[in-house]
Order: sequence, then structure tokens, then C-alpha cells
Amino acid sequence: MVWSPPQIGSRPVAILGGGVLGRRIATSYVAGGFNVHIRDPFPQAREDALKYIEENKEAYTSFCPNGKPAQYGTFTASEDIETAVKDAWLVIEAVPEKIELKIDTFGELDKYAPKDCILGSNSSSFKSSLMLDKVSDERKKLVCNIHYTMPPTIRTVELMTDGYTHQEIFPFVSDVLRQCGMLPATARKESTGFIFNRLWAAVKREILTILAEEVSDAAEIDALWAHMFQASVLPCQLMDRVGLDTVAFIEDNYINERKLDGSLTVDWLRSSYIKQGKLGLKTPEQGGLYPPSTVAVNPPLNPAASSAQASGPKMPPIFVLDVGLGANSPSYPSLSGISTNGKILRLDAPNQPPKALITGLPAPDGIDVDPSVNRMYWTNMGADVTAKDGTLMSATLDGTDKKVLLGDGVLTTPKQLILVKDQEKGTEKLYFCDREGCSVHRCNVDGSEHEVLVQNPGSVGDLMHWCVGITVDLKTRKFYWTQKGPSKSNAGRIFRANIDFAAGENASNRSDIEVVFDKLPEPIDLEIESETGVLYWTDRGEHPRGSSLNCAQPDGDKQVKLLARQFHEPIGLKLDLERKQIFVCDLGGSVYAVDVETGKKTVVHRDEGSYTGLVTLPQA
Repeated sequence: MVWSPPQIGSRPVAILGGGVLGRRIATSYVAGGFNVHIRDPFPQAREDALKYIEENKEAYTSFCPNGKPAQYGTFTASEDIETAVKDAWLVIEAVPEKIELKIDTFGELDKYAPKDCILGSNSSSFKSSLMLDKVSDERKKLVCNIHYTMPPTIRTVELMTDGYTHQEIFPFVSDVLRQCGMLPATARKESTGFIFNRLWAAVKREILTILAEEVSDAAEIDALWAHMFQASVLPCQLMDRVGLDTVAFIEDNYINERKLDGSLTVDWLRSSYIKQGKLGLKTPEQGGLYPPSTVAVNPPLNPAASSAQASGPKMPPIFVLDVGLGANSPSYPSLSGISTNGKILRLDAPNQPPKALITGLPAPDGIDVDPSVNRMYWTNMGADVTAKDGTLMSATLDGTDKKVLLGDGVLTTPKQLILVKDQEKGTEKLYFCDREGCSVHRCNVDGSEHEVLVQNPGSVGDLMHWCVGITVDLKTRKFYWTQKGPSKSNAGRIFRANIDFAAGENASNRSDIEVVFDKLPEPIDLEIESETGVLYWTDRGEHPRGSSLNCAQPDGDKQVKLLARQFHEPIGLKLDLERKQIFVCDLGGSVYAVDVETGKKTVVHRDEGSYTGLVTLPQA
């Protein structure tokens, strides 16, 4: 019987699962002009998925062969599966990797999906043929694997038959995937692991054998790999990031199916690491293939490798804040949707596993350090924006001796923070903004002498008055701050005022406030170069001017220069102009070094976190 493709029209693609990968799959279809309906049982996951699509759909179009579609696809979400798939022409399940759950899911799809609907599994571990227990014989011909990796960073999608699939489905789906900017590949027959994962599995097995036989260590293996393949994704680091327990689970499938000897691979991994609680980044205190403390890659074994390493960014130690809303967050633990899974991480070398210094924070956002007294200072936005439970905290640089400097209903959602040592006044002050508090603050490093410097009118919901980023220019005795405006609105502004109040004035009536820049997409964090007076800032707004790093001279021609773009919601930045670079972090889980002269971005760290503030640790 000849297969006829489904008539698409306005019918949606249904994505089962609104998590990190599910929402990315959905965004690729919306960017390609296809309507999408997401099904997820958790309200916060649905809300976050829809927000992600809205904020990222334009970025995904850069990979589409025809650019931005005449019209983006629509996107909706629902709790129940029957509503989600009612009129779908394609369903892709991205539910957890539990075979019983997938079998039940496909049984429901056979019951509720239209008769011509193609049913795809995003499983990375299981053949779709293992999911057919509750699927009718006729429907089996429409089932296949459609396995995504991590768009848009990795755009490969591998297709595979369930043993019954109409062969005409694969070129049809491949054409759709190309229209969405993906890179499809079709396995010619059923194969555990598809194509690339089989290659990757072989690499992992040999690396584990090398480690088990004590021929080398993780850092040396990664150093060789980086040089030989000029790669930034390194195998031992990647296994630590994925989690060694997950690595073992996947390897079990290959061992069971092919009757492989696991004594020097998965058995050794479990006895030497997993049973001891060493899982990688899931257990930062215990470590994984890399030790708990971040270590630099061992010196390369030849001059060519040394030269290649020397040409990369020079990176001082970096403290970076993970707000706790990425894929590494176990759930959505508060009703307001703000995670309490925030972390302070330390990065000591490019593309090396970070060390978690402090965990369990309620949405950390801004950070600065003072090595002279061995302390760091940071803000937490809090677990509920309506409760004024934001805090200002400090700790030693190793994460001990934590102290709350300001709290107890004083702050709403404190954001960027900087430490300012004013030699003229003989003071050390922490300056920071309070977003929903619509205000700018400063206090001593112990939290005393707390002052409100700017108090805008308006309430929590008045986005035009939200204050976010801050920097201080002691040379001109002025401080600058951003008011980002509504999301992606091109209504962002940068203000400045004098450090010292004029006589008789206060935070609500000061007359020295001036708008320096306006009509910006969505400016966030700030820093100023004191010698030249050049102001630098990140911008989370719409492309092409948003999602960018910018600079301008406030007292010069005020011409805004776009230094770098195509970030994923950039927030924190730190100047390192002696080395002609700027470090930037974004909510997409990346830390970049940006060359000031060329604008070239180099990823110095990337995972599935969600990064807000960062600061570099000055070298002694």
C-alpha cells in the first residue's frame, strides 16, 4: 500500500514534554513556520516552555534555509494528551527515558491521535520498536525514532524505523526538518544508539578502559582530544556533565544487546565512581572523572598543542551565578516559579568542570569579590517576587561563613551588585539595583548604613521603572543604572546621577537624574572603563540589536557600538581590557570571552545551567 503524507495546513506538531529539550524542539518548528502544541502535566513547565519559544524563536530562524518565515507558527500548551494531539499531523514524545512510560504513551497516542498522524520518539536509548506493545498493527507503520540532540547548538536529528515504518516517511520528515534548520540523518535499519551515538559509545568505552587500566587520566585524555580534533567539547568533561550514572545506564543497553564485557567499562565505573557517589557535576563535592576541585588541563604533549592553547583566551578564575532555572534544576520548587536551586560556581580554566562553592540559593543574580579580605558579595532575587524576600549576602571565597547583610522585607528582587572602594571618601560600599523595588541602593560591606539612592514611582508591575544593572564612575563621581523596560520592547534606558546627594534632596526627588541612552532593546548589566569613560552593557532584547554586548561614550558622540551578538539572553559581564577581552554569561548556560577589537566570541564554559552574574578574581 502506497503511503500518502498527512495534509499539514494549520494542523500542529504536538510535543509531549515541555522540558529543556522539548521546548527547544518546539521552537525549531515554530521558527520554521509550523504550528506547535506542547503537552506537559506541570503548569510551570508549560509556562516556561511558551516563554522560551517567544524569546528564542527569532534566534532559531538564523539556521532556516529561507531565513525568517512569512509567519511564525503558533504555539500553545495544555495539560492533557488528548487535547494536545487532537488534530496533530506529527507527534514527538520527549518524556523521561522509562520504557514503561513510553509504552503507555504510545498506547495513548494510538487511541487519541488522528489516523494519518506520524508518531515519533525522541528517545536516545530505546528503539521505537520496544514501545509498540499497545499500538495497533496499522499504526506501527507510522511510528519511528526522531532523535534530537540539543538545538540550536547541535542541530542533528537522527531518524530510524521501528521495523514497520513506511519508508516514504523518512524523506518527507527530513524535508520538514531541513525547513526548520535541522540536519537530518536516517539510519538504514534499526540500531541501538542510532549512528552518532554508536560512534560516541565506542569512544566512551575505550576511554573508560584506558582509565580502568590506569594508562592515563581524564585531563590528559581531554588535552590530547582537544589538540587532535581542535575541539571544545571534550569527552571526559562531557561524561562528567551528563552524569556518570547516566553514562553507565546507556552503556548497559549496549552490553545487554551485544553481550559485551563490561568489566573494564561500566562495572569499573560503578565500583570506582558511582558507588562512591562520584557522578560528576551532579555531585560537585565528590567530583567524577575529574576531582572535586577544578583543575587545569595537563600541559599538552607537544609544542603545536602548546601554541594552540596559547592562542585561546587567557582566563582568570571566574565566579559565576547559576540562577537555578536550567536543566540542572530538579523541579520547580516554588509556586512563583523562582527556583531555590541557585549556585555560586568557580571556573578556573576554559572548558573545565566548575566547582560549586554554594548551592541551594533562591535565584542569585549579582556578584562581586574582594580578595583583600577573602570575601564575596552577592544578591538573591528571592523565592517569591511578591514577598519582598530578596537578600544581600556575603561569604568567604571558598563559600564558607555565609552571612545575610540585608533581608527581612527590605528588598524585593536585588540584581547587579558591585563593590566600590572610594578613596576620596575613605569608604567601601556595595551598590546594587532592586528590580521590582524600582530602586537603586548602597550600603557598607557589612550591610550597615543602607541608603536608597533612587526611588522610582510605580509598583512591582511597572516594568518601565524596573532598575537592573549598575556601575560607578569615581572619576566623574557619577553612577549609572539600567531600566530595561518591558521584555523585547526597545524601550530600555540607561540613566546616571551624582554619587552624592544635593542638599535637601533624597531618592524620590533628586534633580540630577539624566537619561544617557534610550530606545535600547533591553539593557541589563553595566560596567564602565574608568580611564576612558566608555560604558559597556549587555542587552537581552530582540535581534538584531538585542542579545548583544554593546559600548558607547556617554560624554562623547554617544554612538552605540555593537561589539558582539547572538548570545542567549546575556546578563553578566566583566571587563578584562588588559587582555583586550570581556567576559559575558547568559541564561543559555554559556560563559564567553569576547575579543574587544574583533568581537569574536569564544566559549570558555557551557553546560545546561542558566547564568546571571559573574566576576573575575584578580590575580595576586
